[in-house]
Amino acid sequence: MKRYIDLFREKKIIIDRFCNPLLNFFRKKAFENFQKFLFCYNSKDYNNTHITAFLGIGKMEFEELLKVKIDPHIVFCCGIPYLNSYIQHFVLNGYCLSYKIKKYEQKKSFNFFSGSLNKFAEQYPNVFLKYYNKQSDFKGDILSAFNTMFIQDGYVLYIPKNVIVEDPIQLNSMISWNVNLLVNKRILIILEERAQAKLFVCDHTINNESFFSFVQVVEIYLEKQAVFDFYELEKNTKKTIRLTQSFVSQMDGSKLTTSTITLNNFITQNKYIVDLNSECAESNIHGLTIIDEKQKIDNFVVINHNAPKCSSNSIHKYVLDDESVGSFSGKITVANNACKTKAYQSNRNILSSDTCQMYSNPQLEINVDNVDCSHGASTGYLDELALFYMRSRGIPNNDANYLLKLAFISDILKEIKMKELKNQLQLLVNKYFKKKLTKC
Repeated sequence: MKRYIDLFREKKIIIDRFCNPLLNFFRKKAFENFQKFLFCYNSKDYNNTHITAFLGIGKMEFEELLKVKIDPHIVFCCGIPYLNSYIQHFVLNGYCLSYKIKKYEQKKSFNFFSGSLNKFAEQYPNVFLKYYNKQSDFKGDILSAFNTMFIQDGYVLYIPKNVIVEDPIQLNSMISWNVNLLVNKRILIILEERAQAKLFVCDHTINNESFFSFVQVVEIYLEKQAVFDFYELEKNTKKTIRLTQSFVSQMDGSKLTTSTITLNNFITQNKYIVDLNSECAESNIHGLTIIDEKQKIDNFVVINHNAPKCSSNSIHKYVLDDESVGSFSGKITVANNACKTKAYQSNRNILSSDTCQMYSNPQLEINVDNVDCSHGASTGYLDELALFYMRSRGIPNNDANYLLKLAFISDILKEIKMKELKNQLQLLVNKYFKKKLTKC
């Protein structure tokens, strides 16, 4: 890791040159934090994902990435088509591109911001300084500091007070290079009072020959009575490492629904920290993992109930096959003033082979009376009695396995409120279970 300390000192002038000064303002402290975290690094949150080793796999580029000229519409073909979006965004190697969808080309200018992190810092400097890096600096660790040190651009969704964006916004995040590459990605979401929006993010790596790793930081701020639906699909090559930290801050009466779906990867580590900071905030955190071969995923979810009358619902399901490895660690903390809390946490897993592995560790920490909280976990094989029943009625063994797996994950897909996205994800999952999914 010392090489990144040396790299930052060597390249800082180049890194700063292509970024907004407000973005550069946060680098110095992040560099100090990175050295501090490295000195006393504690890996207890990543028992199954050795992140410091993975950061050394790819090469970091700065000036060269700006020279990449790709038309995303030509090289990129996603199984999730345009979802009646206002704007089609592409993040290529960490840099944000934007295209208007034809049906909206004549539409009046938008009353919200959706686009580049650098442009947002230029157009809304006061909002940028109020929100950017506030959660990741306070609650993050070595990965957050690393990302803030080297970040060049990113994506921002800013919905001002009382603005309701009815159609979904779509972001396709791609990595493409001819050598092994390490990329930083950043997503900043800000919904002011009574704002509403839906965002779908799809991760893709295009070159099957190179190893890619990326460090991503997501910050979500929901002010009073804001409503936000956030969906992520990971469909990368089996040479891709994804290391993500997501931070959520919710205020009075706000509502978050998020689903993270992993269908293809090499190694994935997702860490979520959700803070319910004011009364009646609601958070629904869902996850679905379907992996095989030697793929690996580690999900770590922390939900902090810091105020009374808040509710959370965390459901994560895994379907593992071959020699894949899954891990789930979840913790719900209820503060001593957070009475009338409602919190539910569930982790359910299916093992489709004798060689796959699953680690599960759900936790509750309750410091006040008058709450309704529960948590649970189960790991096992498909129901042999149900399989026998289906086969006895003429259903082939492979089809019976497929149908039982679909039934197992159906409640996660039902939580997706975007109809077009739900339908397309159902098709992708069907193909995956039938071993027919080669690309998204």
